[in-house]
Amino acid sequence: MNTHFRDRRKIDPSKGSYLGDGTPNDMDRIEIGPTQLAFKEWEAAGLELPDLPAMRAYRHKRLTDHIVERGYAGVLLTDPLNIRYATDSTNMQLWNTHNPFRAVLVCADGYMVMWDYKNSPFLSTFNPLVREQRSGADLFYFDRGDKVDVAADRFANEVRVLLQEHAPGHRHLAADKLMIHGMRALEAQGFTVMEGEELTEKARAIKGPDEIKAMRCSSHACEVSVRLMEDFARANVGDGVTCENDVWAVLHAENVRRGGEWIETRLLASGPRSNPWFQECGPRVCQKNEIISFDTDLVGSYGICTDISRSWWIGDRKPRADMIYAMRHGVEHIRQNMEMLKPGVMIPELSANTHVLDEKYQKLKYGCLMHGVGLCDEWPLVAYPDHAVEGAYDYPLEPGMTLCVEALVSEEGADFSIKLEDQVLITEDGYENLTQYPFDPALMGET
Repeated sequence: MNTHFRDRRKIDPSKGSYLGDGTPNDMDRIEIGPTQLAFKEWEAAGLELPDLPAMRAYRHKRLTDHIVERGYAGVLLTDPLNIRYATDSTNMQLWNTHNPFRAVLVCADGYMVMWDYKNSPFLSTFNPLVREQRSGADLFYFDRGDKVDVAADRFANEVRVLLQEHAPGHRHLAADKLMIHGMRALEAQGFTVMEGEELTEKARAIKGPDEIKAMRCSSHACEVSVRLMEDFARANVGDGVTCENDVWAVLHAENVRRGGEWIETRLLASGPRSNPWFQECGPRVCQKNEIISFDTDLVGSYGICTDISRSWWIGDRKPRADMIYAMRHGVEHIRQNMEMLKPGVMIPELSANTHVLDEKYQKLKYGCLMHGVGLCDEWPLVAYPDHAVEGAYDYPLEPGMTLCVEALVSEEGADFSIKLEDQVLITEDGYENLTQYPFDPALMGET
């Protein structure tokens, strides 16, 4: 029976067969994506949508080019985010991180094969760059028991046959996060297994035009969600009931409402629980006249990470002078460090020339000055001078890189921490700050 366009369940009934991002206007489609709410907010903000088929083609070319440059037969991917990069398909991402049942092989000639959950090969058929769907890459003990080696041999033989056809004569195969039986089975097939994370991190580091558009959309959706979280906190903190989890839950919910996917951490803490940093949010009832600090670590729309941090003063009194000083010092830290960003600057130069935090904040300072960002926190990492390892990051910044610039201003034994972070794009002649969310005026001493 024919299904007419007028009868199909559309994501946006005002549009035609395809949405502005090049995906089907079909509410029952396989691929996950932004919601009507997100599309409406982006349209109101004047944002340009990414062309997802073009973005997928760009990523595929990046991977293939990096394989060919290194003389590899291909790259075998089991990390869920590398699989997302290669295929733009998802399947139980978080479960897959500790039960690795998916794999993708990208061959030197670009031929791409997906191994997925045995009853769900359809989850990547929307992407024509994925040429085959198979199953059988689940090489973890829970699923295979004492016969995992048999499954690994069968899987490795499939890989060998594929590469005989699509990369004849090449025996170096890159892999990112193989289970140990998979590694041994591939070596038994005659492959030399190479470092796949080096390849994928370098490929992912330079964002194409549509990835940048997707990141702008994700950033906007994240900041709208953060605003709603802040509104909730300011309306409810101090009622004797609202706890850290209540505040954090707003960000989760609003992210999902806009087609976002998950949040990687639970880094929101109030008052004295914010020092030392990295206590994750819990049942503590938030009090008036305290600081709430948080780090989004949010995988949002289009699977793009928006990783920003803010600290808020919530109360009917003014924050203390030491809090205002710490806040201003943190803002100075990230702003001065941003001014170093431009193409050609070597990463060790960023470490050597960093804005220096006051001595009292040195012990508890953040683990890095900056880090790459894309589908998650990515290469490269820019270390503080006392944490830098010579030779680890001897690379220049390039246009298309996206970085998060960090500040943790936290004094040992204090009852608060200031956590700030902005996300920036390296442009042809400098940088653009993609983060628009304001700093708290009370903590800045402006109110």
